[in-house]
Amino acid sequence: MEGQVTIHINAAPEAVYALVTDVTRMGEWSPETKSCEWVDGANGPAVGAKFRGTNKMGPFKWSTTPTITECVAGKLFAFDAGGTIWTYSFTESNGGTSVTESFRVESTISKLYTLPPRRNQMIKGMQHTLERLKSAAEA
Repeated sequence: MEGQVTIHINAAPEAVYALVTDVTRMGEWSPETKSCEWVDGANGPAVGAKFRGTNKMGPFKWSTTPTITECVAGKLFAFDAGGTIWTYSFTESNGGTSVTESFRVESTISKLYTLPPRRNQMIKGMQHTLERLKSAAEA
């Protein structure tokens, strides 16, 4: 299962990338992620770096420790959150940036938790995340 959302932001790709890759701010954008912190000595985005995300949806709370899998300044940021790959791509467009957030569920265990109603929730959550990111980047 997979999904994606794209939004245009009136800011340079490098500026938007800097906001997204400061994972300690993800709680400001995401309706599910409440906080993130770098772990295992990491202090910024780099392939192999890990961070812990604390999430909440309704009465459900969980945490993950994603590993960054791709990190190209101003262009691409991706991480594996236990079998679900999250990717942010940044493309210069119309004097700003076209940002696409996407997910792809790869593990069998993760697939059990992402049935169609959950997919719709995740897509709505990505839209909300990108709208909040846009507001912050354009402020």
